Amino acid sequence: MLIDRLNPENEPGRLTLIARFGAGEVEKHLPRLIKVVRDMGANVVWSCDPMHGNTIKSASGFKTRPFDRVLKEVQEFFAVHRAMGTHPGGVHFEMTGKDVTECTGGVVAVTDEDLSDRYHTACDPRLNATQALELAFLVAEELAGGDKPLARQVANG
Repeated sequence: MLIDRLNPENEPGRLTLIARFGAGEVEKHLPRLIKVVRDMGANVVWSCDPMHGNTIKSASGFKTRPFDRVLKEVQEFFAVHRAMGTHPGGVHFEMTGKDVTECTGGVVAVTDEDLSDRYHTACDPRLNATQALELAFLVAEELAGGDKPLARQVANG
């Protein structure tokens, strides 16, 4: 098995398995992977990358990521780990401290029509500073609450 080759001594923290399924797909696929890894007795860090599985082409033609789908994938990731008694070890977000309009939604509600205003990425759309902070606070609430779902209702965006 690849895990055995990459971490023959089964050292905790040496391997990070990154889930990037897209919103609505995590609960379908992640439990099976967790079970296989757990049955192997492998020590891994589970991380969620909700950015890549949620990239879409907007109606205006821009490559974007809807904030609500990014958040939903994070929610699903935490819920699966909570249900399986495993530890969600990390999250990955593509973001910038700049006031860009590359991802739709969030509390400021960037719309499809707003994307052209400050779309500066040369590659992948990033959360802007406000969206990144919002997501960070929601993840912090999740971590502090332990067995409670993320406290925020996803806004239409």
